[in-house]
Amino acid sequence: MEDVLAGEIDSYLEKNWESIVADIERVVCIESTEDLPAAKPGAPFGPGPRAALTEALDIARGMGFEVHDVDGYVGYADLPGESDTQIGIIGHVDVVPAGPGWTVEPFAVTRREGYLMGRGVIDDKGPIVTTLHAVKFWLDKGEKLPYTIRVIFGANEETGMHDVPYYRERFADPAFLFTPDAEFPVSYGEKGLYDATLTSKRFEGGAIIDIEGGAAPNAVPGIAHAVVRADASTLPAAEGIVVTDAGEGTARIDAQGKAAHASLPHLGKSAIDLLVAYLLENDVCTADERAFFELVRKLTSATDGSNLGIKTADEHFGELTVVGGTICMQDGRVKQTLDSRFPTSTTPEELTSTLSGLASEVGADCEATRTVEPFLIDPESGYVQALLSAYNEATGEHAKPFTQGGGTYARKFSCAASFGPEMPWIEMPEWAGGMHGPDETVPEELLKKAFKIYALTIARLMELDL
Repeated sequence: MEDVLAGEIDSYLEKNWESIVADIERVVCIESTEDLPAAKPGAPFGPGPRAALTEALDIARGMGFEVHDVDGYVGYADLPGESDTQIGIIGHVDVVPAGPGWTVEPFAVTRREGYLMGRGVIDDKGPIVTTLHAVKFWLDKGEKLPYTIRVIFGANEETGMHDVPYYRERFADPAFLFTPDAEFPVSYGEKGLYDATLTSKRFEGGAIIDIEGGAAPNAVPGIAHAVVRADASTLPAAEGIVVTDAGEGTARIDAQGKAAHASLPHLGKSAIDLLVAYLLENDVCTADERAFFELVRKLTSATDGSNLGIKTADEHFGELTVVGGTICMQDGRVKQTLDSRFPTSTTPEELTSTLSGLASEVGADCEATRTVEPFLIDPESGYVQALLSAYNEATGEHAKPFTQGGGTYARKFSCAASFGPEMPWIEMPEWAGGMHGPDETVPEELLKKAFKIYALTIARLMELDL
């Protein structure tokens, strides 16, 4: 990093870090989960995302940016340059539900031992606010940049990305765009996305009274439970399992795993897998229930799809991954969702065919609910190399670009990449939770480092001939 620019970036960060944290808290304190029944014009995804979008635009306006609201789907803040050619940055202000298991208030920022805790501190309110401040660093310098910078705030990333198509119908794509909603150093490709729901036959007079687990389909579930017809005193102890008497000849079985994002399933431990394994091992199920739960176990016990017969890999993305995100009972049927991140060596049609065959064997149905093809750009392009150069310059590393399993806004634009700020190799405290799980946590030092990288990245992108 150039000494003068590095000093200026460090100086801004030192003077403004508490303001950055305060701005993060302004959006974290808003419960911006999708609520379609409450949607209305100007708030297409419900009042929570609407409120968070308003707050983000108010923050940007207060910084001195030109801000615009695109009918509640997205908003954007512009830093005009010498040219109308745009460098885009997009993050999101919507979040997944808090879910159970929190030890702090989810919709507030709690500071603990140099970490920030709260829903959205790493996915994605903390990163997009940090990136907005990196653009403000350049605004405060007062220099007219060669290209316009547009910071876009999405309001529907977590539940379908229906915000970006609305934006793209009205505005041309930036010449290049990155999203601070992934891992460092630079991701130039994303696996395909495949979601489905397995639905059992109706269980008449079964052992399962109720079953529920997981906070979101696109996460390894950290918590699950079942209420069953059984004598609690006869059910044995097991690791990760708590059995309690639920009265009148019933028992409640709680499973505790570890939540993780579906794109990084190796970081989690499925509570649904623990729960279903316990039900099967202790014969707390009828024959029909057993058949379906054995299918669920094929899903939850191996994240590479090997037990389901869908294991595959390619040169760009490596192995397919799959998780069982949520389970519930509705009208006597058990519904199990699955989330797969797949490489170019398979197709959604092949996945549906294989899974439907397995489901039919136990009288169940498989319905594909989302299919998105893999996304790739050239890792040797000037854009990717500019981002990579800034990252390596700021960190002193010699990192290489990579592909990932996460699905970000990058795949929704014609020329884009995902760019930090997560560093999954950083060791976290035992009490710290991950994205989409309870006690979502981010190190303050990680966001500070990201700020420096993003401020330098803008300089490197401005050097390109667009």
